[in-house]
Amino acid sequence: MTYDVNLVGKVAELIAYCGARQLKIATAESCTGGLVAGAITEVAGASKVFEWGVVTYSNKAKTELLGVPKKLIEEHGAVSAEVATAMAEGALQCSVADCAVAVTGIAGPDGGSEEKPVGLVYLASARIGHPTLCERHEFGDQGRSATRLAATQRAIRILFRVARL
Repeated sequence: MTYDVNLVGKVAELIAYCGARQLKIATAESCTGGLVAGAITEVAGASKVFEWGVVTYSNKAKTELLGVPKKLIEEHGAVSAEVATAMAEGALQCSVADCAVAVTGIAGPDGGSEEKPVGLVYLASARIGHPTLCERHEFGDQGRSATRLAATQRAIRILFRVARL
């Protein structure tokens, strides 16, 4: 995977910022399938700040690895603000990271509905001692790869935002 030079630059800033403050970061990904962790580890020095990343593609993985309540998934669906928030908070609780980012969405080409269209992605970022931030993005039906990369870029931005709290 080749990452956009702007994304790599933003990740380098994130790593430098977190490294200077001794902040550790973690990722919990679904539709991006590890692209966020991949973007972070693309940059030299990532090992100083990157604690771990987990791909929880299935609902079972979200529940078993991150502690997302099964009832939450049943009530709101895996692609929801509630589940994204629980994923980010679960990543913090399961690690020694200070900040975490979570991504869940519908990359397509299938799986969308009128209520939750292809290209819908929820991103959440949590930091110990601060409220969890959650964003909803509709990237449109631009293709699976483009949606995953757009979500990765947004994930780095929200993670950096939370790291600065």
